[in-house]
Amino acid sequence: MKRLILLFLILTISACVAQPVPAIAPTENLPFIIKQEDNSYAPPTDDTGKQRGEVILTSINLSERFDLAPIQNELRVLGSMPGTCSELRIVINPPNETYQIHVEVYSVVDPILKCENVFQQFDATILLGLYSAGRYTIWVNDAYIGDFVSL
Repeated sequence: MKRLILLFLILTISACVAQPVPAIAPTENLPFIIKQEDNSYAPPTDDTGKQRGEVILTSINLSERFDLAPIQNELRVLGSMPGTCSELRIVINPPNETYQIHVEVYSVVDPILKCENVFQQFDATILLGLYSAGRYTIWVNDAYIGDFVSL
């Protein structure tokens, strides 16, 4: 009888002891874009036959738009393209794992067209969109421009 009571007590106490649980590895939150704004300078599908050209960037400004809800970041790019038939393209790539947003600014031209090689100036403004929480750095044509914090 004593053995039965002792066995019952041991089983009761062992049931109350916490069982080891495998540790859950912390997952790293990768940055992502929540809402991408319309980009009127994004390359259309018919750009495949066009020749890619360079641009000369004279000014790049990263600013916050407090008049929008929620607050968004805006990129303003001023520069010039090599010809009168050149068309401006701006590609905003999704953020990478180190919270960098790479923006490509370039021109395209139809190689069949005969255009004057006269510099064409441009002034482009584009909203970057909404991003997951973190501190992002902006790079335009591989040059650091600035950073912003998304909450």
